Formats: sequence, C-alpha cells, structure tokens
Amino acid sequence: MRSDTAFVILLAMSLAACAPASDEAPPAEAGGAATPTIAAFRAGENVAPFTIGTLQAAALKDAAFSPANDNRTLAINQTKAEVDALLTANGLATDVLELSVQPLIVRTADRVLLFDTGNGPSAMLSASMATAGVEAGAVTDIFISHSHGDHVNGLVAASGGLAFPNATVHISANEWAAMQANAQLAALVSTVAPRVSTFAPGAELVPGAVRAVDIQGHTPGHSGYLITSGQESLLYIGDTMHHHVISVQRPDWTIAFDADAPLAQASRREVLSSSAASGQRIYAVHFPFPGLGRFENRAGTFVWVAE
Repeated sequence: MRSDTAFVILLAMSLAACAPASDEAPPAEAGGAATPTIAAFRAGENVAPFTIGTLQAAALKDAAFSPANDNRTLAINQTKAEVDALLTANGLATDVLELSVQPLIVRTADRVLLFDTGNGPSAMLSASMATAGVEAGAVTDIFISHSHGDHVNGLVAASGGLAFPNATVHISANEWAAMQANAQLAALVSTVAPRVSTFAPGAELVPGAVRAVDIQGHTPGHSGYLITSGQESLLYIGDTMHHHVISVQRPDWTIAFDADAPLAQASRREVLSSSAASGQRIYAVHFPFPGLGRFENRAGTFVWVAE
C-alpha cells in the first residue's frame, strides 16, 4: 500500500494532467467544418439535462436513502453533537442524512455513455432513462466507479440478463479483481464478464472525451472520470464523497463505507483542494439531485456550490 503522501502527489498530478487547458481557445478547423449537432436528452422531474461543451448530458435520478444520523454511517469517529452542530449550521435536519443516487448519462456524436448503473431493477433508473428518451440498448459504454450495489446492481436486468446488452463495461483492473473475489457478486460477475473491459489507473477510455482518474481509499480500484469537450470538463467523483455538507466541510470525518479510511480522507482533501483551486465542475452521484456544481474554499473551509 502506498503512503498517503505519495498518493496525494499522484492524484494531484493525475488531476492536473487530465484538466484541459483554459487559456487558449482550440484552433479553428480548416474550411470551418461544423460541429455535429448532438441531440439533447428530454427533461423531467427525475431527469436534469445539461451540457459539457458540445456534449449532451443528464442526471438520472435512481433512488434516495436516508440513513440515521447516528455516527454509524458518516462521521463515525465523531459525536452526534458535533454532527448535529454542523448540520444545523447549514440549515439541515439532524435526525437523518439525506443521500441521493443519480447515475450520469452523456451523449457524444457517436456514443451513449452511462456512468454507474444505480441500485438495480427495483429502483428508478429505467424510468428516468425512458423520460430522457434513451433506450437501454442504445448505451454503448458504461463506466463503473466501484462495485458497491448502488453503482453496479443496475448492470443486471430483472430477468437476470444484461440490462444494457450492447454496452462495453469499463472498470478498473483492481476493482474487477475485487469483484471476482467477492462471492456475493458471483452471479453479477458471471453475467457481465463477457462485456467487461478493464483499465489501468489514469487510462484514456474514450479518446478526447473520457479519462479515468485514480481516486483511492473507498474500494480497491475506485475511479473517478474526467469528461471533456473542448475547453469544458466535468469530474465524476463516484463515492469520493457522500454528503454535500459532511464530506465536503469535514473531509477527515470517517465514512463507514471506506475500505481504507485514511487514504479515502487524503483523496477527499486532494479532490477538494485541486477542484476548488481550478474551478473544476463536479458531478457528485450522492449529493442532492442533480449533483452538479463546484467546490469553493471559503476561509479555509470547503463548501459545495450547486448549479
């Protein structure tokens, strides 16, 4: 296992390398070739369309859950009084912690990209996709951040077959190895294995559009994804953070879901610091729907600023 300090340096270098230049506009193409028009997703109560440069994107509501604020899920190394004070200062209730689940869908000129697949057939992803006007068979690529159920269960349909039969499933080699070793995921692994394509940390997965970002600590091969179009980009952070106040304003408070808590805390600090400094646009799958915004450093405390 690498040291926290070494990891922070590697993550900072990864984020810097992924970030598109912002001080120069791309050169105009010879002959003034027009950029292909990409169809937008339809909006709805559980679908929030937006753009990333020329790419069309949408937040797809899948589920919500409300764990008790009892220091067993988030802030497990703190007291309830400390958590209550932070929540109250931010105008939030103190009985439960409201978390959302919203996979991200992106349409390029020739692909439909889905980032994580939600809780599975019992949740809302299929309905949200229908509202957005996209069929499961149209998805060409799926990018898995990690193997927890609220991110991978949607890979398999209620029938037991592939929910997205034409999609390549991109997952880091370390995370795929961990999935294969997990007996509880045996049926899912067997179903999706023919469609899986593994990658190394920091790999470019869709040339010019999607690059993996190695954000460690949550699971053995947890990955974020930087989605780029021209001078605009969006960083999909997976489960680097869960709560839009606790995880952001107190990144060192331990999360029960993190396999390596110190490393996950170092990851959070680096993502917060790097993103706030650069103004990086963020997609947070568990923040309040639609999970789109930026981090800001306000007098030494990071805060989430939703779009």
